[in-house]
Amino acid sequence: MQVEQYVMAYEVEQDRLRALLPVGFVSLRPVLRINGEIRRGPKETAYLELNTPVEGHGKRGWLNVGHWDSRTAELSYAREGKTVTFAAPFLTISFAAVGVEGGCPAERDNEGCFFLGETLSFRPSQPVNSNKEFCDCVFAWQFSPGDAQGASQGKTLPAFATAPRKTYEKRALSPENAAAIPCRQVLGSYVVRWERGEDPSEQGS
Repeated sequence: MQVEQYVMAYEVEQDRLRALLPVGFVSLRPVLRINGEIRRGPKETAYLELNTPVEGHGKRGWLNVGHWDSRTAELSYAREGKTVTFAAPFLTISFAAVGVEGGCPAERDNEGCFFLGETLSFRPSQPVNSNKEFCDCVFAWQFSPGDAQGASQGKTLPAFATAPRKTYEKRALSPENAAAIPCRQVLGSYVVRWERGEDPSEQGS
């Protein structure tokens, strides 16, 4: 399967993230990450994920907050020149490739991704050797009025863990609750293209 993956991360208040995490997980950084994929196999499909970096169950990686597949959800993408826009009733996000290649330091401690369900599953990360091309990015969540939105600043920014300062009431880990946390700044975005041997959405997600 050929995959064209667009990735964007943005900074939020870490204490609000902590209030969403299930027992057994610790927030590593004040970050939410949106992945958008165009998958070309027997049929071309679009896919979206929302994740946050965590440590749990002896591993460091990403905890999936929500995921959507165009085969089962109202999700599409459109291409205009170098800009690709993913659109769903709850989110619009656009990526414009800028022609500069590089890497992503946040991937160094990525062992894979946790998926919640009737049972907890963990998908090990897949090595990607292709170069990443940086993008400009604009996004807006649309579950409710006032949901997070933002635009990149033309550079990649770090996000460091913060000590707990405020205790929020525990809430369910859901896309709606995560999207309600304001975006402080977009940390960066990129696109990478590679050949994936297996469709991960067929692995019990």
